[in-house]
Amino acid sequence: MNSNILVVEDEAAISRVLVKILAEAFETYEIEAAYDGQSAIEMIQSKDYALVLCDIKMPKMDGVEVLIKAKEIAPFTSFIMISGHGDLETAVETMRLGAFDYISKPPDLNRLLTAARNALEKKDLLVENTLLKQKVSNGYEMIGGSKAISHVQQMIDKVAPTDARVLITGPNGSGKELVAHWIHEKGNRVTAAFVEVNCAAIPSELIESELFGHVKGAFTSAVKDRSGKFEMAHGGTLFLDEIGDMSLSAQAKVLRALQEQKITRVGSDKDIKVDVRVLAATNKNLKEEIKEGRFREDLYHRLAVIIIDVPALNERKEDIPLLINHFSKQIANAQGTQPKVFSQEAIGALQSYDWTGNIRELRNVVERLLILGASEISGNDVRLFASKN
Repeated sequence: MNSNILVVEDEAAISRVLVKILAEAFETYEIEAAYDGQSAIEMIQSKDYALVLCDIKMPKMDGVEVLIKAKEIAPFTSFIMISGHGDLETAVETMRLGAFDYISKPPDLNRLLTAARNALEKKDLLVENTLLKQKVSNGYEMIGGSKAISHVQQMIDKVAPTDARVLITGPNGSGKELVAHWIHEKGNRVTAAFVEVNCAAIPSELIESELFGHVKGAFTSAVKDRSGKFEMAHGGTLFLDEIGDMSLSAQAKVLRALQEQKITRVGSDKDIKVDVRVLAATNKNLKEEIKEGRFREDLYHRLAVIIIDVPALNERKEDIPLLINHFSKQIANAQGTQPKVFSQEAIGALQSYDWTGNIRELRNVVERLLILGASEISGNDVRLFASKN
């Protein structure tokens, strides 16, 4: 992650104040200044910047031109535009061109610092998201030709280009997360963030802060304002994994966010508009959870506009040879070794297993066999090293 921030401002007094404020607020970042647009472009060409604060009205090259040229050079760099009161229409246009936010002159320093923190968070998320897309595209193809998995692929192709909410169901390890990634990958929001929340991994007392953010002082450890996942996913996709484990109070707030397209940070009474496509996944029977009073029926109907049921590996055993070949090549490539051949006896033995852990378990077994098995994986290797006992 680069740790440079650039202030582009032709008024020296304002530039000095902005540099000083940013240096105090972001101690791990190097703060630099440019006094005209052309100098700014030259600096952006020679160095990576996490964030650029850019005035709109400047000599030689205005801020709009700087933004357009800079986005061609460094598409992940976040921009906050600084505009005079008469420049609001232009400022809105810069948002369309890719700026993260704009601040009116004279700048409210608290507002500016909050915007800067959020822009830096969003920038890091976009970089991670791009790496994730490469990982999904290059290493996590949806492998298989069975009728069951072909149906899932057809569903993804139909729903991805829409903004419809999708509930992805299926047992643990079956590939629900992969389905969510591919819906985003093939959708209209692919250039925006994909943000994932594992609802089962976050304590119930922290889930609301994680989803909606909080303001400084909202609780003991809230030492500064923090954006939630809904804000981070603005314009993109929010994936709520293991939604069946979410607390009822958090469910109520998620329902409001879906209904009204706005959220409120913990400890604040200010509404924040969000434009997010929500995907959710669960290994639970949510209709049974509704009967037991553990899941809101109104939220279920909001989430389950489209339901994609991911089959267990036991329902698509004809895909196992393809999966074995895929995982063998993938793991060997990661380890810098040659993939091993699996004998027909070995493949048959693996197809006869009861795969309670689904795709995840099969991948682990293939990796174990590649490490411990002979140069050609035999049926005996499977019996020795892939035993489920």
